[in-house]
Amino acid sequence: MTKTKTKQGKILLIGRPNVGKSTFLNNLIGTKVAITSPKPQTTRFPIKALYENEKGTIIFIDTPGIFGKAEDSLSKRINQNTFQALHEEIDLVIYMVDHSRKRDFEEAKVLGIVRKIDKPKILVINKIDEPEPTYLPQYKFMEDEFKDVFLISALNQTHVKPLIQRIFELIPEKNRQEGGVLSEEQQKGVYPLLNIDSKIFVAELIREKVFLMMGEEIPYTTTAIVDEIIERKNGTKFIKARILTTDNRYKKMLIGTQGRKIKEIGSYARKEIALAVGKKVFLDLTVQTDPHWQKTYY
Repeated sequence: MTKTKTKQGKILLIGRPNVGKSTFLNNLIGTKVAITSPKPQTTRFPIKALYENEKGTIIFIDTPGIFGKAEDSLSKRINQNTFQALHEEIDLVIYMVDHSRKRDFEEAKVLGIVRKIDKPKILVINKIDEPEPTYLPQYKFMEDEFKDVFLISALNQTHVKPLIQRIFELIPEKNRQEGGVLSEEQQKGVYPLLNIDSKIFVAELIREKVFLMMGEEIPYTTTAIVDEIIERKNGTKFIKARILTTDNRYKKMLIGTQGRKIKEIGSYARKEIALAVGKKVFLDLTVQTDPHWQKTYY
């Protein structure tokens, strides 16, 4: 029996916070796999997601952005999660930078890490859809270090196709495994995710809505926990979840006058969850104060 060969590879996405790694991955795969917001600490742990086309299979590892100065315990933990991902067996590195932000100590730290990884590397300069401000000259020297450089818009998918084509050229060719690269359990999943379960994914969607809808009002010492997902006989998914925050004053803000804010957050989260799973969803969402949630859950 002849074994067919296909391109297969693991790709590490690395960069400082908010350069657009999660936006790149979501738009490439065509569904939400990583939550996004304009603030740091959005991605808190590495997310592995599957991308497939006629050329082969790529497993992307989307790492949390590396903080130059991790002063609080959550930032330190996020950095640790990223450093652990660096020890994965990978075939290629995508180092993403944002030309609309100045190079600084944080960027220098990430570049130093990338230089130590002995794998093929691609420099991706993101957000070319934002012409101003630009600090592109500050990144020009990097073109001498990286054989492959792509200027893209992760948001608009500009120049992403040639980038993917180059990735497939660089990753190894392997024998196609019987049954594909996914386990039987992963094949049952709704999302192209390889390393997080449905409770974590739903919690991430809720957390995203908190960040997007509360703006500057709520500090990033807020998280979401899903305690229960039950499939009812009528086909509805019942989800019991909590938003945790560190202080009662933030709890009041999250609940809002006469519970309006928590209803609004819950409504937006429920609609997105229902769209993802293709079923009606009942979301029981409450807010609790827990000053120690970072130690308990991270």
